[in-house]
This record gives sequence, structure tokens and C-alpha cells, in this order.
Amino acid sequence: MSSAKMIRNTTWNELEIGASASVERVCTEQDLYLFAHVSGNVNPAVVPAFHSDHGGVTHVVAPSMWVGSLVSAVLGNILPGPGTLYRSQNLRFLKRVHVGDRLKVTVSCIAKNECPAAIFETRVLDLSGAVVCEGTAEVEAPLQSYVTEMQDLPGLILDHGDQFATLIALAAQRPPLVTAVVCPDDHHALGGALLSASRGVISPILIGDPDKIRRAADELGEDISGYALVAISDHRAAAAKAVAMARAGEANALMKGNVHSDELLAEVVKKDTGLRGHRRISHVFALDVPTLNSLLFISDAAINIAPDLTTKVDIVQNAIDLARACGVREPRVGVLSAVETVNVNIPSTLDAAILSKMAERGQIKGGIVDGPLAMDNAIDLEAARTKGIASLVAGRADVLIVPNLEAGNMLAKELTFVARAEAAGLVIGATVPVILTSRADNERSRLASCALAQLYDHFRRTGEPLLATGEAAMAAE
Repeated sequence: MSSAKMIRNTTWNELEIGASASVERVCTEQDLYLFAHVSGNVNPAVVPAFHSDHGGVTHVVAPSMWVGSLVSAVLGNILPGPGTLYRSQNLRFLKRVHVGDRLKVTVSCIAKNECPAAIFETRVLDLSGAVVCEGTAEVEAPLQSYVTEMQDLPGLILDHGDQFATLIALAAQRPPLVTAVVCPDDHHALGGALLSASRGVISPILIGDPDKIRRAADELGEDISGYALVAISDHRAAAAKAVAMARAGEANALMKGNVHSDELLAEVVKKDTGLRGHRRISHVFALDVPTLNSLLFISDAAINIAPDLTTKVDIVQNAIDLARACGVREPRVGVLSAVETVNVNIPSTLDAAILSKMAERGQIKGGIVDGPLAMDNAIDLEAARTKGIASLVAGRADVLIVPNLEAGNMLAKELTFVARAEAAGLVIGATVPVILTSRADNERSRLASCALAQLYDHFRRTGEPLLATGEAAMAAE
């Protein structure tokens, strides 16, 4: 038996003068974004800012025609209901609507003309009872009775907000992180470094071919005369110089420019002259996924090809540390496999179970680790409930640990290019953070990655996440 809501219309013959119907609706940012997409109206007075330091701006007003469109929902769904068609509508707007306002939309039949015409008074009130919009509608009321289920519309993917904006603003509170940028000799690599510098996140030292770097600056229309520039044309030599500067304390982070990851990382992991720490290095993606309300961290999708259990311990700990640096108090870590039960024929399920137990015993610290979990029940609470998984992580994971590089790389790129997630990334485990962006990443992705480096550097030094100014003052009290 269907549990869907059933709706029945009122035919022209059944319609009585004085009949009325109402619905209540809260104006949301998503409503304004969707209306802008549908109507093409991107007037900044009626569209919340998305990529801003402070997230969505809610002081914009809702488009008046969005308010007016709410009337059609009452006429089409309730009174007269399914089968109703407009002939005309006039509206008078008396008050502006803002995000968060609750509205009551009412239609009342005031006349019946020659069949099938009917006239309705239409009014939209705010929570105080003030009239926001009023007018009259002439419709063709249905002539046949319909009893039907309320339709479920196709799902839409729309960003809930800009998760990176807060991190970028936090990172800019600290003194700029001195960062050796290796071979920023194209417009993406140089543009990302200069954008991050302009936002106060990093202080770049440009290392590479000076002619190519200056040409990239000219393409961008940027003046780089105020930045330190170390002239080294060979990519590997430039990477070695950046590592040497970090070892000498002249740089506190490295940033990959237009250079292959292998060339940079080969210098980072050298035994005697590199930047090895006490853990294996690993890469962590931070993704702002449109369907999620918080960042999703994925590791390792870029460095460790087929990690053994010992390496996975470091991968998990590194990912936990970055999530904590970004403000996740106790990250929930889902260790992924193809299934959510231990299967001796699937080695990744055994690793997942061991990692979970190691976290219980305190061998992995700072997060809650559970596995094996499949992707669906790691990220979707209903999927976890359906499969009867009782877990503090299942359905609500902040961090996903993948079985190997192939799985992680495909997962991260599917979220980025299919689900339209925004991605940032960082290499952790070296003595300084390494900003390892893809050559295909845009400037904003590079800015977000620099913010991760700044936040992680603070966490690495203090053991605490960087707090916003107001939060820090409250913590001090």
C-alpha cells in the first residue's frame, strides 16, 4: 500500500464561493539559486553570493515573481487542484521577502464565471500577518475529478554552501605561510599562488625558469616584481632547491607548480636530503561535495599505490590530523572496501577491521575508525540502517580511507567531475606540508589547498585547530 500523500481536486461544479486553501513556506537560499537558474535572473540584489569569505549572503531580497509563483502551487495542488490552468494573474507587492522568512499563501474563491472560469483572491502574508503580496487570479477549474499521488520531482544537486570559504578566511588570520612554489610557469600554477598571496594565505618564493614565470605573469596581467624569484630552469633541480630551503627553515611549505608530482616527491622522500618525518607521507583530498553539509576527506588517492597495513595506519592518522586541523573535533573515519563484512578473500576488509581495532586500542588517535564499510553505507545513513549496521561512523563518515590508489583516485575524480565537487589537497607526513595540486586544478582549488596547508601547519605546531577570532576569545575565557 502506498504511503504517498494523495490529493483530490475540486471541480468547477463542486467549487463554492468562499472556499479557501493555504500553505506555509519558508524562503531558503536554495529557492533563490533555483529561481535564478530557471528564470535566468542573476541580479545580485536577488541572488545570494556563493563564493565569498563569509558564505552565502542572506540580506538579498527574494525575487517578487518567486513570491508570486507560490500562489500557483496552492491553485494547482489544492484548490481547485490538479487540472487547474491559469487564464490571468495580477499581483501587487507590498513588502520584501528575505531568506528565512516564513510565508502563508492563501487563495479564496470570490466568483464563478461561465464554466470553467473561476476568480480567486490571492494573498501572501508574513509571520506577523503583514501582506507581502496580493492580487486576483482567473483560472480554468477542472471539470473532472482526480485523485492522485503528490508527485516526487526528480532530484537536483545544488551546493549547500561554500565549505572552503570559512577555511580560507581562517587561514588568512595567520601570518602568510612562507611557501616555495616549484616551477609556477603557467597561468594556472602562478595564478593560484598569486591569488593565495593576495588573500594573505601564503608568502610565495617562486622557483623556476624566470622567463617562463614572467611570461605567465604577463598573461595574467600580474606584477611579480615584489616576490622572491629563484632562477632554476631544470624542474628536478628546482624541486631539490625547494626541499633544501624547507630543510634550512627558509620555507615552511612546498607548492607544486607546473612540474610532475614524481619529480617533486622524489626530492621530498630522499633519505638524507629530503623531508621525511616519522610517518609515511600520504595525500589527503578535501572535497566540498554539493550533496553534503561538510567537507569530505579522502585518502590516499595520489601517492601510495598499494599500501600495506603499516602504511594504512599512517594514512589514517594523517587524514585524521588534517580533518582535525580543519575543525572536525573527532573525525569519523570509514575504511572502505567492496563490502561491509570481513571476508578473508578480500584483503582490504581484513585491513579495515584491524585498523578499527587499532583505533579502539589507542594506536590510532583523535578519531573514531570503523570498517570495513562499503561506500553507500559509509556515507548514507539510510543505507547503513537498511543493512542493519550499528556504528558511530556508518552513514556519517567525515573521512574515507580507500583500499588503494586506483580506487581513491577514481572516487575523488568521480566526485569532482561527475558530482561537481570542489577539491583541494595536501601531502602530509613530511616535515612541512606539501601542496600537491593537479595541473588541471583551477586557481580557487589551489587557494583552498594553500588554506589547508596553513591550517595544518598551525595544527602541527600547536596540536589544536585554528579558531576564528570570536571562537578564540570564547575559548580563552
